[in-house]
Amino acid sequence: MVIKVFVATSSGSTAIKKKQQEVVGFLEANKIDFQQMDIAGDEDNRKWMRENVPGEKKPQNGIPLPPQIFNEERYCGDFESFFSAKEENIIYSFLGLAPPPGTKETEKSDATEEKSDATEEKSEATEDKSDSKDENSDATNETEAHTEAKADEGAPEEAQSDQTPPEGQQEGEEEHAATGEEEEKQGEGEEKEEMEEQEES
Repeated sequence: MVIKVFVATSSGSTAIKKKQQEVVGFLEANKIDFQQMDIAGDEDNRKWMRENVPGEKKPQNGIPLPPQIFNEERYCGDFESFFSAKEENIIYSFLGLAPPPGTKETEKSDATEEKSDATEEKSEATEDKSDSKDENSDATNETEAHTEAKADEGAPEEAQSDQTPPEGQQEGEEEHAATGEEEEKQGEGEEKEEMEEQEES
């Protein structure tokens, strides 16, 4: 990937010359590989530059002025965009290049990555929390179901106890039955005695 800087080497405008020198000087100082494309002496370069600068970046007259910066075929920006990127320490992003280690831009991107990692961890922790909540609610539901099942099991016993008469009543009935038997026996004994007396007489 080659950075192309379109310049006009024989421009009569001092402002344009100054801007071109600033861009070229910065790239050289930071050891960023680039090609200087002269539009003053090469008609093809001028034509290519004018055709490839996006419409919204062109001035009202439709003729973009140098310097214009490209990364291969991709448009990076004009001097104003370059200057803003330089001020914000995002020049490598502006040029579409990976920032070398140790630069402010690398530190900035690392900080951004750490922030996004921390956000991911936070969201994972939140998910874990909600999972454990679900587990707790499941356990509660199971306990409730178990309690209901137990209550259902206990119901027949109660029904049985309703049908069975109280112990005291049972005993009373048994005593009554026993007394009846004794009375019958007594009655039989008396009859025997009477019969014996009659025979004797």
